[in-house]
Amino acid sequence: MIQEGLLWFDDDPARATGDKIARAAQRYRQKYGHSPDVCYVHPAHLKEGVLGMGLSEEIKVLPAKSVLPHHFWLGVLGQKEGRGGRRASGAHAG
Repeated sequence: MIQEGLLWFDDDPARATGDKIARAAQRYRQKYGHSPDVCYVHPAHLKEGVLGMGLSEEIKVLPAKSVLPHHFWLGVLGQKEGRGGRRASGAHAG
């Protein structure tokens, strides 16, 4: 699991999980200047068939029981400590 990244919250029932991840990835790029390549989600979100799906940003979606429902943990796999990133920051989708 990634050590640094962006924790995104979106509980809008009208928005598909893939759209939520795309919005979170957009915020990640704004904040860190590069795209994430992985997104961990609560296993309940995988009912929509997003497991391992490739979004336009080539983000691998993986299940993680440690991620709460409606939360999306984005980052870069294999990211080393001190790479210039910051510890997880929360963002609330409005």
